[in-house]
Amino acid sequence: PALSAADFGVYNRMAVKMDYYHNHFRATWNTLHGACVANARPAGMSMRQFIATGLDFCAVLEMHHGIEEAHIFPVLARKMPRFRDSTELLGQHAEIHAGLERLKAYLEGCRRGERELRLGEVRGVLDGFGVVLWAHLEEEVRELGAENMRRYWSREEMGRMP
Repeated sequence: PALSAADFGVYNRMAVKMDYYHNHFRATWNTLHGACVANARPAGMSMRQFIATGLDFCAVLEMHHGIEEAHIFPVLARKMPRFRDSTELLGQHAEIHAGLERLKAYLEGCRRGERELRLGEVRGVLDGFGVVLWAHLEEEVRELGAENMRRYWSREEMGRMP
């Protein structure tokens, strides 16, 4: 049966919250990648700020994945196969993490003055994990959507979700 507006809100709460965080990652990615495509930093953004934005993106996304893997996915995995250790979502985390490590190493080298910031090279690093990142950001929210969550969890259980 169709969900009432109230039940939809209960079942969709995690998707809304996850999408909030993911929108931040999308916006930062678009800032970084857009600068690389244009081969120019955004207006008013110094090289130091651009590098800091990239490093913050890496740190916050790694922290986000760490929280998911330690506190969210284990709870969801009790009933939802897509969130178990051997699933695609955790494999995507690993691929994204490898890309973030490459980006972080590149930007740290620039920050320390060991290499010159070349936006074309940054774009190559970003493009190396961009497809999996964007797919992951969408898939995770879709998995947490109301219609899917109601298949596995009761309304009461949803109230106890982290």
